[in-house]
Amino acid sequence: MSISAIDNRTDNVGRAIALTLFTIAVFGVQDAISKHLVQSYSPFQVTMMRYWGFALFALILVMRQGGWRQALASKVPGWQMLRGALLIIEIWFFAMALQSVPLGELQSISMVYPLLVTLFSIPLLGEKVGVFRFVAVGVGFAGALIIVRPGGLPLDWGVGFAVISATLYSLYIVLTRKVSQFDRAATSLAYTGIIGLVLSSGVGVFFWQPMAWVDVALVVTMMVTTCLGHGLMIYALSMAPASTVQPFNYFALPWAIVLSMVVFGHFIDPISLLGAAIVVAAGLVVMARERIKRVAIVDGPILPGRE
Repeated sequence: MSISAIDNRTDNVGRAIALTLFTIAVFGVQDAISKHLVQSYSPFQVTMMRYWGFALFALILVMRQGGWRQALASKVPGWQMLRGALLIIEIWFFAMALQSVPLGELQSISMVYPLLVTLFSIPLLGEKVGVFRFVAVGVGFAGALIIVRPGGLPLDWGVGFAVISATLYSLYIVLTRKVSQFDRAATSLAYTGIIGLVLSSGVGVFFWQPMAWVDVALVVTMMVTTCLGHGLMIYALSMAPASTVQPFNYFALPWAIVLSMVVFGHFIDPISLLGAAIVVAAGLVVMARERIKRVAIVDGPILPGRE
């Protein structure tokens, strides 16, 4: 399925939603594997190896769209390179947060990104945000504060890394919207793959540690499922608008809570769960309001297993 097929889709909303939910489940399993690995290996090494899978996927997809030379012909190469750098730095911070923050709570904090996108869209895209959405953003941030309240999550570096990760991810999405006004989705995907591959490998190689065979198998599993997950997400977007399937990305939160309980034996406390529910509700309100106002939700490029 090519990127261009998204522009010529025949809507099949039910199948698109099912594929989106399955893809989110796959990415959640990848996060659980990453959390297991970063307990023994550097987050930079794990990120590098995980990104290899995405780079392979990007290479195959871009070649099908006419080759790298055509894909790299950007009208805004500076913005594209900044996007690529932001994404890989964001993944580094997410991986470092995985070392100490439970999956459920980490995913809850990450869910503030649609709210941050709303705020960053004002100066970077010139969008107008009314009082209604500002109130929703404020409520969402209140929910995040409930999660990290005194007596909630330990206020260590992991929580800070999670907040920085969500902030960088929202900036990446806003810049993706910005460059979509000038470049094709294949161009954005190419820059994301190349910049991320260069930076992740250039840093990760200095943190290399020999891996046990079982951990190598887990890394290979992540690489294979990365290609599978992104391919399925593109297929889902070929059957329904991104604004239709985007709200179902919040399935990542309950799935992360389940994985955290089953795999790591961690149970999210009721007050943190309340805070997570407030964050999700605020995000859904913002999305609904944006849809009413006909503000585009990002269609591409597909992201490397962090959603």
